[in-house]
Amino acid sequence: MSDKKIIAIIGATGAQGGGLASAIFSDPQSEFSVRAITRDVNSDKAKALAAKGAEVVSADLDDVESLRKAFKGAYGVYAVTNFWEHFSPEKETVQAERIAGAANDAGVKHVIWSSLEDTRNLIPLSDDRMPTLMGKYKVPHFDSKGEADKYFQGQSFAGTILHTAFYWENFIYFGLGPKKGADGVPAITFPMGDKRLPGIAVADIGKCAYGIFKAGETYKGKTVGIAGEHLTGAQMAASFSKALGTEVKYNDVPADVYRSFGFPGADEMGNMFQFKRDFEAEYVAGRNLDTVRSINPSLQSFDAWLAQNAGKISIE
Repeated sequence: MSDKKIIAIIGATGAQGGGLASAIFSDPQSEFSVRAITRDVNSDKAKALAAKGAEVVSADLDDVESLRKAFKGAYGVYAVTNFWEHFSPEKETVQAERIAGAANDAGVKHVIWSSLEDTRNLIPLSDDRMPTLMGKYKVPHFDSKGEADKYFQGQSFAGTILHTAFYWENFIYFGLGPKKGADGVPAITFPMGDKRLPGIAVADIGKCAYGIFKAGETYKGKTVGIAGEHLTGAQMAASFSKALGTEVKYNDVPADVYRSFGFPGADEMGNMFQFKRDFEAEYVAGRNLDTVRSINPSLQSFDAWLAQNAGKISIE
């Protein structure tokens, strides 16, 4: 283990970080070892990682000194923040700055920053086609990450900006799965019209990050966008129908209607889908599937993901 390069993984007990840890563990020839960074080293997930051979280290994104210690001696860092934990874009941006500063201080060589586009570069605050949220954002959980990209550029380490995509796991864990309408027919609902929605299995985000680390110098200092497929709502509904053995429709609604649904973050989600709809060409182009397959040859299609996960999707 001592001759391997250490990858310090923030959120190693979560979705993205856990996927990267699994990708490293699954490769017996890996040149890397896992340092799992978590707030609770005694959690069941942390203990499970330790049992697989991870070095489990305690750190907190709100404590920069703990991050410096956690990064010491590491070759690489996988940096991810969780907007949905606190709904504060400012907090997320500050956490990213702390991560980058600590990685710089610790002498890390390569940092992958899990990011998203700053939507304000395409739809400025003055554009009233989409409401401005929190006074200075269009899609806060996109904009805060995109705003933080600068902290991972021009440091002593090489930074790779990783633009992720819609998690297909949102259909299981985020309440976006098929729901029965007034006609009794299950439907997925998005304000996407006939535009394509890039999506990906969470495990593949980790595999892509692993591929980027394995590629050495290739993606250092670059932005890489990833997705598993680019599918319309109708195409996803057809896949659901096949996998679940019952008709599932696609229910297209106006973005204003989606924003009015009232669940926590509905306005933000409405803006997010509207952004992906209105700027489909730019958003899809930033996620070249050939590039993604080159760094992750086992990339899953939506149908393949559904074949593994259909049993977890309950129709409400």
